[in-house]
Amino acid sequence: MSQPKLHVKKGDKVKVITGKDKGQEGVILQAYPSQQRVLVEGVNIVKKHAKPSQENPQGGILNQEAPIHVSNVMPLDPKSGEPTRVGFKEEDGKKVRIAKKSGEPLDK
Repeated sequence: MSQPKLHVKKGDKVKVITGKDKGQEGVILQAYPSQQRVLVEGVNIVKKHAKPSQENPQGGILNQEAPIHVSNVMPLDPKSGEPTRVGFKEEDGKKVRIAKKSGEPLDK
């Protein structure tokens, strides 16, 4: 079974469009296509209880990001900085993601 494609990828600047972190912006740190989820920096912060270990001898409660569903984020238009849908265009034999609002390419 092939992995489903996501409309965003690692390094994209995105805006959260729904949920408890609605309106927040951040960069995608990690994408999990098989689970249809992405990890966005500073979004969906959860408290994790850590046992004392070699690298964390104190243990305690850590704050860290948890993945959110990919349908809850939209990439930001490189021109205007607004959330936009993603389209695809063929440019010299390569399939390129473009912002629907401005037509600007999302891939550098």
